[in-house]
Amino acid sequence: MYDPHQTSNDPCITVRDLTMAYESFVVLKDLNFTVNRGDIFIIMGSSGCGKSTLMKIMVGLKKPAKGQIFFDDLSFWEADLSDRKNFMKHIGILYQYGALWSSMTLSENVAFPLEEYTELDHREIRELVSLKLSMVGLSGFEDYYPSEISGGMRKRAALARAIALDPDILFFDEPSAGLDPISANRLDDLILELRDSLGATVVVITHELASIFSIGDNSVFLDSETRTMIAQGNPKILIKNSRDPKILNFLKRGDTKGYKS
Repeated sequence: MYDPHQTSNDPCITVRDLTMAYESFVVLKDLNFTVNRGDIFIIMGSSGCGKSTLMKIMVGLKKPAKGQIFFDDLSFWEADLSDRKNFMKHIGILYQYGALWSSMTLSENVAFPLEEYTELDHREIRELVSLKLSMVGLSGFEDYYPSEISGGMRKRAALARAIALDPDILFFDEPSAGLDPISANRLDDLILELRDSLGATVVVITHELASIFSIGDNSVFLDSETRTMIAQGNPKILIKNSRDPKILNFLKRGDTKGYKS
């Protein structure tokens, strides 16, 4: 069973001999990597390399063609449905474009998972919703609709919903997509703050260099040509030590001198 309270620095997620495919077409194969508890783990690679498909498999939306994903000692895709459903309460997901319900206010969006998965009463849910929105800098915006706020604010509202259940693992799919550099930087800072305050393990799919270097503790590099992973490690170490031109071309796009060391 999944145990969210194991000692930090232990493996939290283990991907073993994973193959991803759509019918006979293999997207990625032979994936083997570990996400340690408390890490911000980056899944990176060029467009079309299979990053989003990998996330779908890791969050239970798509079954792998082969291999296993372990959350602690829970083999997710070999577990029965009740165990998988129980595990899903321990994760939060921020989708690429937020995926907020446009007909709901921000408060109603954040309240939705609390209403579905807890037995809290209306007053308790209202208090928690206000807390989660304040944690992402949206205190006072409870009654706004997604269409009434900026793109960066919508991302933060979606993040408030993702942390509604105090998840042990957070997944982010291209969190900076569509944001200006200032808003993207603020979101990166918020991810770091939430990782520390929640004690969560964070998995981020991104191709944004600023985010990769500023928040990434560890990473895996996916290659669309060979259809497998070709590197794993801290991005700051990979850019210094790798001799693979694919990795260097990806990590040295533009000016990387300003990343935080």
